[in-house]
Amino acid sequence: MNNFILIFFFLTLGLLLQRVKQFPTSVYKLLNKIVIYVCLPAITLYHIPKIKWNADLLFPIGSGWISFILAFVFFHFLGKKLGWSNKLIGCLILTAGLSNSSFLGYPIIEALFGKKGLETAVLVDQPGTFVVVSTLGIFVAAFYSKGSPDALGILKKVVLFPPFITFVVACLLNVFQVEFDESLQAILLKIGSFVTPLALLSVGLQLTFDRRSRHWKFLQLGLFYKLILAPFIILVLYVFILKQHSEAIKITLMEMAMAPMITGAILASTYGLKPKLSSMMIGFGIPISFITLTIWYFIVSYI
Repeated sequence: MNNFILIFFFLTLGLLLQRVKQFPTSVYKLLNKIVIYVCLPAITLYHIPKIKWNADLLFPIGSGWISFILAFVFFHFLGKKLGWSNKLIGCLILTAGLSNSSFLGYPIIEALFGKKGLETAVLVDQPGTFVVVSTLGIFVAAFYSKGSPDALGILKKVVLFPPFITFVVACLLNVFQVEFDESLQAILLKIGSFVTPLALLSVGLQLTFDRRSRHWKFLQLGLFYKLILAPFIILVLYVFILKQHSEAIKITLMEMAMAPMITGAILASTYGLKPKLSSMMIGFGIPISFITLTIWYFIVSYI
């Protein structure tokens, strides 16, 4: 419940601060950098070294990668066919292709499936969606913001992206079974906890409700993919084709039906990929997802 209160508190705070003339609303750019260059690396270094790998993890981990890759295919080819700008395509891939599998996902999964369900939720989130945004996500952001395929430049941005660097370091720590001192882990966890409030405040500072905006139809399409189409594809693939019916699969499906990932929206905004639309995907996606999640929970109950 506390997470839900924080969501609406910081979104509302950002909206209110927009109306304060003395407040520099462009501060969202600084907030974005803090989230990406400080908070996200801290989360990576805390969680990744703790993961115990085995074949059973492939389904929950793979769901985030599948959803993102399909979003890339769906929006890239649709966008090219309809003549969309690269920035619009990149924005929709980053916001519709990634699930809010932690801040929203953890409390919802715990409420529906108990604390045992969090084990699967962490797998969907950490080596799944979080690693996707730190690798493929930065590639998409760099590629579509560039406007032209500069392979060397994009590769350089990916390799030098702080969350990606810390992901590589965290993987090495995992391989060699090295964990940080408990006091350092506590510091990393504390730093990482600032991701959501800072990101939501940034979203609130950019969120607008212009009825004449050209973004509305793209918002509808993005949320249709994120809240309906992506989890439906995972349902068909995992349940009907691969014949998986475990509780872990149910949790995975619910995680894929979550609202768009806040970090994905922040990444899109930082790279100039339709910041207003990326904020709308979060601002409208979160409350709407509570309705669609209810429907999805009813569906997975009968799997």
